[in-house]
Amino acid sequence: MLRRKPTRLELKLDDIEEFESVRKDLENRKKQKEDVEVVGGSDGEGAIGLSSDPKSREQMINDRIGYKPQPKPNNRFSQFGSFEF
Repeated sequence: MLRRKPTRLELKLDDIEEFESVRKDLENRKKQKEDVEVVGGSDGEGAIGLSSDPKSREQMINDRIGYKPQPKPNNRFSQFGSFEF
């Protein structure tokens, strides 16, 4: 394998200006996203990860995927059917 000398990179004024414009654009988008989350967070669905109650988080996930758990009855007829001895 041939070893080559490192290439010299030069930082130009245009590159710096482009970097600054992209950085400002990303900061503006981030601020807008935070503003939307603050406004959307009042109804409860905007802040899924911020909820401290695990049941409500689990319920929101179940609603999102369409899972509706059915409680199991705890009597012996439901476990063994209606067998008559």
